[in-house]
Amino acid sequence: VERISVKKLFMLGLAVVAIAMSGAATADDAVKAEMKSGPQVGDHLGAFNVTKIAGAEDDGVEVGKNLCYRCRNGSKPQVIVFTRSTDPKVAELVQKLDKAIEENESSKLRVFVNVMADDKDSAAEEAKNFATSSKTKNIPFVVPNEFENGPDDYGINAKAEITVCLASDSSIKASYAAASAKDLNVDSILSDLGKILE
Repeated sequence: VERISVKKLFMLGLAVVAIAMSGAATADDAVKAEMKSGPQVGDHLGAFNVTKIAGAEDDGVEVGKNLCYRCRNGSKPQVIVFTRSTDPKVAELVQKLDKAIEENESSKLRVFVNVMADDKDSAAEEAKNFATSSKTKNIPFVVPNEFENGPDDYGINAKAEITVCLASDSSIKASYAAASAKDLNVDSILSDLGKILE
């Protein structure tokens, strides 16, 4: 019977640890990719109130007005972004959505960005700065009345930096979430616009 040397045992042990660690990393990646937040496909898009802070100067809503943008948009196709981050990835998303609004004028696509934070004043300041830095024309930046975690009945995951809902006819057609805004798949969201545009 061949004896296994200590060195071989050590190397074998390292290999087992490496395999286990790679499996754990894959599991972490899967959890990251599958984060659930907000209403899911098939859910009804509920009403909730927000305060307009900035952006969309021509949408007929004055800055400071408290309203339900989701209600105002009615059954039109709409993308609702809930974010705790103004990471460049989020800026890229809102800039591309702003362009999509212009490109899909006949479908009356609507988008609004909800900025959330632990403090309402901080959220408002962040929303104002984000509207300016993103240089979008058609998107209102708002603070939801439930500013810490979005509307109570929307089930926004407290661990998600960003949650994106795509809806039409008051029903969710696609939903995205990421623990870190850096992991947001902007291209996937844009490709799913087809699910809500007529």
